[in-house]
This record gives sequence, C-alpha cells and structure tokens, in this order.
Amino acid sequence: MDTWGRVDILVNNAGTTKFADHADLDALQKEDFLWLYELNVIAPYQMIRACAPAMKKQGYGSVVNVSSIAAVTGIGSSVAYAATKGALNTMTLSLARSLAPEIRVNAICPGFIGTGWFLNRFGQETFNAIVKDQEETTPLKRAGTPEDVAKNKSSHTGHYLAPLLK
Repeated sequence: MDTWGRVDILVNNAGTTKFADHADLDALQKEDFLWLYELNVIAPYQMIRACAPAMKKQGYGSVVNVSSIAAVTGIGSSVAYAATKGALNTMTLSLARSLAPEIRVNAICPGFIGTGWFLNRFGQETFNAIVKDQEETTPLKRAGTPEDVAKNKSSHTGHYLAPLLK
C-alpha cells in the first residue's frame, strides 16, 4: 500500500503437501494435518484479511486462491492435502459471498502440472510415467503447464464456483 496505494488482485499460490498413501492411516500424524492446514488454508485467509480492507475501500478487488483438483476428487498426494484444499475451496465460497460485490473471490483447481518441482521430487523415470499417463488419460492429451493455469485464471475459475453460489 505504501508503494502503489492500492491492491487490485491477490493470488494465493503458496502451498505444500506431505506425500502419504491414502490407505495408510498411520502415515499422517496430527502435526502433519495442522502443518498443511496452516499453509494451505490459514495463510491464504490471513493474506485475504490483510488485503480486503484496501480492496473494499477502493470499491474493487479480486482474490484468486490456487487450490487443486484433489479438493474435488479426493485423490492426490495425501488425504491431508486433499482435505486442506477442500477447506480452501469452502473458504473461497464463503468469502465470495461475504466480500461481494466489491471483491471477487475465486479458486482455480489445477490437476497435474509438469514442473521441475515434480521432476526433482520423483526423478526422471517417475516424472515421465506421470506425463505419459496424462497424455493417455486427459482431454488435453498432455500434462498441464503453469501457462495453462495462468491464462485461464479469470475465465474458467467462475465456471467452477459460481454455480455453487445459491
């Protein structure tokens, strides 16, 4: 605010996971859930809380929460990750109602995005297998890219969330 005098958009893109087989109920401890909840839900809330007064005062603003397809499918890196991204989506819906009409609040829920993070985490062989699976099983016939997410953040986000707001 001191430099630019306003906040037009907030993109909550920070998040993390802990990999654990969904069927292994001993793989995640309470501390794992709390850590993921802190980073994937509370941190975005705190950012929104910090920016909302300026957006309300100027009469407009937009919040984009980067969630995950795990929030709506229940699959992904772990039960805790899917649960926290589901909580982020629910929080997004709640804030979309309460901050409107001055502030639009939406979430995007990308699937697998082929980035260096996955490559470094899993190694070339597993990364290639995931990309091959994406080529065979997704409508795009390829892994998603960061550009796919960025270019669609405004046009497709509302298509997912708006029908749920009644």
